[in-house]
Formats: sequence, C-alpha cells, structure tokens
Amino acid sequence: MSDSTDTQTDLQYSEVEQELRGHVRALLAARAPQSATLARTESEQPVDTALWRALADELGVTGLAVPEKWGGAGASWRETAVVLEELGRAAAPVPYLGSAVLATAALLAAEETELLPRVASGELVAALAVPFATAPRSPFPSSVRQQADGLLHGTLHLVADARTAGALLVPALDQDGQPGLYVVTDFTATPVVSLDMTRPLADLTLDGTAGRRIAAGDGAVATLEAALATGAALLASEQLGVAEWALETTTAYVKERHQFGRPVGSFQAVKHRLADLWVSVAQLRAVARSAAGAAAAGSADLPVSAALAQAFASQIAVVAAEEAVQLHGGIGFTWEHPAHLYLKRAKSASIALGTADRHRAALAQLVDLTL
Repeated sequence: MSDSTDTQTDLQYSEVEQELRGHVRALLAARAPQSATLARTESEQPVDTALWRALADELGVTGLAVPEKWGGAGASWRETAVVLEELGRAAAPVPYLGSAVLATAALLAAEETELLPRVASGELVAALAVPFATAPRSPFPSSVRQQADGLLHGTLHLVADARTAGALLVPALDQDGQPGLYVVTDFTATPVVSLDMTRPLADLTLDGTAGRRIAAGDGAVATLEAALATGAALLASEQLGVAEWALETTTAYVKERHQFGRPVGSFQAVKHRLADLWVSVAQLRAVARSAAGAAAAGSADLPVSAALAQAFASQIAVVAAEEAVQLHGGIGFTWEHPAHLYLKRAKSASIALGTADRHRAALAQLVDLTL
C-alpha cells in the first residue's frame, strides 16, 4: 500500500509498482496481442470480457484503490495509474477507466459499500453515466429527472463503458430539482459509432427506471466532482502508456527500416523528431505521476493536478501517435498495423473528461491567474 505522506512528491515507481507493472504487462502480452485487438475492433464485441476477467481474477487489479474492508486490494490510485499505463500501452479493450476508476471513485466518495465490493472484485462492471467529454467543474447534469412517479426519465449520450456495464451511476435531478446520484440496473444502451473502437460509447435511455439514491444535494455534486477529477488525473497515465508505446515502437522501427542504404533513424530530421518526443514523454511521465499521487493522497490540490495533467497529456499523446503513424511510412497508414488504434485512443482521450483548452481555462481559474 502506498504511503499517503509522500505520494505527491515521489514521482519514482516503487518496487511494488514495478512488480505490478511486470505482471500486468505479461498478462496483456499473453491475452491481448495487438492482432487480436485489431480483429476485435471489426467484430460486434469490441470489449474483451475474458481479458477483464483475467485482470480481475488472476491479478486482482480491478479494485486497487478500494480498502480491504470493502473488498478491494487496499492499495491506492498510484497503483491503479500503473495499470492504466500498461492498458494504454496495449490499447487494451477493457472497461477499466469507466469501472475501476470513474465509477469506483464515485462509489468511494459516496461511501456506497453495498455495490463497491462487487465492482472492486470485477464481478460487476459499473459506469458513470455522463457523456465521456464531461469535464470536472461542469454543471450538474440535468438530462435525467425523477418524475412524480418516483422513477427516472431521460437520455444520456456518448457514455463510455456502458455497453458492458451491469450498473450505472446516474446523476439526476429529483422532483424538487435537487441533485442526486442513483444506482440504476435497468437501462437500454444503444451503441454509437466511436472513434476509439477499443472503448465503445453508447447512448442510454431511462424511461421510467427505478434508481437507488446513494448521494443527494451537495453530496451528489461533490461525489460527481470527485469522480471526474480522479478520472481526469488518472487518464493522463493511460495517455502516458499510449505515448510510450508510440515512442518505443517508432524508435525501434526507424533503426530497422532502410532508405538510400541507411537506417531511416540515422537521418538528422528523424533523430530530432524522436528526441523532441522523448523529452515530451519524460515530462508527461512526471505530470501523470504527480496527478496520480495527488489522487492517492486525497490532496486538496487534486483539481489543479488533474487540470494540469490533461492540459499537457492530451497534446503529447496525440503528437506521439501521429509521429508513430508518419515515421512508420506506408505501413503506418494501413488497417493491418496497430498504429491507428493508438492514434484513435489518443485523439479520443484528448476529448474525454474535458479538452486541453477547457482544462487550461480551469487551471487559470484554480490558481487565480488573470489576464
């Protein structure tokens, strides 16, 4: 378990975190090769439920941030961030961000101990029912309302990981217009075309659906904000994994590919592009680790760390994926090569939980920066 006294300042990986990384990477290499992920994106079942079960049953990483008394591993968001790095590196099609991060953070904030053990064990996939682009500090959603019959009515668009979820955490306004967060298990999820095929989105319809309220009023607002801020902070670790894959794979490729009798990587222009990318990825690692540390420590600076992480990570992950496509030459533009998976993941993530521009604007307000 991480020591909360040093999670914000220590950006290095502990021995436990490195060991965890090794186990997750080995499992992904064995169970989620890129060829299988590419094939899955063209199927009707883009999410790898068998891989999800392996992550839950064999490694127990679906509840890392949940205390042991509530059925979790008793670790922290730092360890969860390490798993996200590896999932990003593999472009793994599992609902980890939606269930093990966003939904779990909401359940922890609401102290919802009835549902939490099932989510922590991976037995139940849960999803936070907000549009995937919803940023921290957004107004409380009003598209779902509790009517006079006491049931929930409304629609929600572009919700991540809802297609595989058995439970939704739905922000809704009650009959008096007061915020509430409800657990819903009876819903209709309609698939929509998603840019990132490894993380499918869905539209949700609630038409007279019963919901169990787990937070109300200011508590519901605070719970939703805690989930979104934690999700934005930890998303940077997934983006780091994407960028690391792009940098390492591209560097290896330009050493092997020859033009004019020389390795492409020996050309000065290519060297400069990869050197600049290496610096950016190193900076991204520091930013992502700092954000994960703030989440693990329950720091009051989490909103600042999350905004800073997303303001920086989104751009770097996209640039890294673009460089991978371009520097792989013709093969990088083909459907058979996995580079497009990472470009789509990076681009989708750059919009998720708030765009970089929105986070920069939020950061300016958070640190009282006036122009």
